[in-house]
Amino acid sequence: MPSVLPLGDPAPSDGLLPGQAADGAAARNFGLYVHIPFCAVRCGYCDFNTYTATELGGGASQDAYADTAISEVRMAARVLTESGLPARPLSTVFFGGGTPTLLPAEDLARILTAAVAEWGLEDGAEVTTEANPDSVTPESLAVLKNAGFTRVSFGMQSAVPHVLKVLDRTHTPSRVPQVVQWAREAGLAVSLDLIYGTPGESLDDWRYSLETALSYQPDHISAYALIVEDGTKLAAQIRRGEVSGIDDDDHADKYELADELIGEAGLSWYEVSNWARTPEQACRHNLAYWRGDDWWGIGPGAHSHVGGVRWWNVKHPTAYAGRLAQGLSPAAGRETLDAETRDVERVMLEARLVSGLAIATLGESGRHAVAGLIAEGLVDAPAAIKGSLVLTLKGRLLADAVVRRILPD
Repeated sequence: MPSVLPLGDPAPSDGLLPGQAADGAAARNFGLYVHIPFCAVRCGYCDFNTYTATELGGGASQDAYADTAISEVRMAARVLTESGLPARPLSTVFFGGGTPTLLPAEDLARILTAAVAEWGLEDGAEVTTEANPDSVTPESLAVLKNAGFTRVSFGMQSAVPHVLKVLDRTHTPSRVPQVVQWAREAGLAVSLDLIYGTPGESLDDWRYSLETALSYQPDHISAYALIVEDGTKLAAQIRRGEVSGIDDDDHADKYELADELIGEAGLSWYEVSNWARTPEQACRHNLAYWRGDDWWGIGPGAHSHVGGVRWWNVKHPTAYAGRLAQGLSPAAGRETLDAETRDVERVMLEARLVSGLAIATLGESGRHAVAGLIAEGLVDAPAAIKGSLVLTLKGRLLADAVVRRILPD
């Protein structure tokens, strides 16, 4: 949830959506994202819309936040109905942040219960919360499981203390196996998030983090290359020469090591930065983003997408709570995607999935570019012949470069 909002058209105060949002909606999955904007400490690399204060005033405080989020849930249900959208149960729910588990587990449960009361849940729906290893207990995880959560994604990031220090992470490595065990005892599936390319992290450090994470037998692993965003503490440290910069070759080496070790441990790659033990354990919520399904984003700065209409909420929690208290939509702006924009986004996203991008759906210039990529060995030719574009090397830098070649000028 980046902290800088995009430019767009003004959003109506009643939140109602244009007619195109309902077109074909019955055939699309519908998910919910809930942004919890609170953190105990703001990490030096983080550019997300998060706040460390426990009291921001009004309905923006941690104590009042669940009620404020529930008010948007109820408004969202009304808006979708009045905009002519068919009733659809939730296929996925994802609580992200920030650190969702800084709120009491009972508050997260209340938000989920309110959402289920409005929309219902599909049988076997995926319900995830992100969590820091130092923000859960056996009791809180049991509360989440009993409320209907099915999955927890722990921000492990590294198993090496000096790397965690650069990232400003607050947990100790020994905490991770403990919380994984608690989650399993509660009956929750477990994902671990890792970050590679931190200044000062050696290849051996990264290998140790991977091997340590894999020793906990997670159901899912995400491994993200560190991106230094302007305006962050880490960006300032690099600019002042206090820590080393980011090296693309180092990222590539670490990605290849991750793919090798995670694959050997029995998890399969399904998206540029994600591996799952079985196809069923892939993150279905994120797959819904990548496949262009519908979702409503709850919370300050949260983004939503329904039928080619994308909008985003006001950024600050106090402004967000204030608009809802007045009975107004918290949306700050929105855009209606035209056919060309939707096609470009489809190419950018589907090319990053193991299922690939159907070559037949590309224009003439795109198909010509694919032929060149096959000739250069950047794309797996047998997969391309079968009708899908599948990247042989799955790292972020190569994926971005390949997509740029395919897109029209």
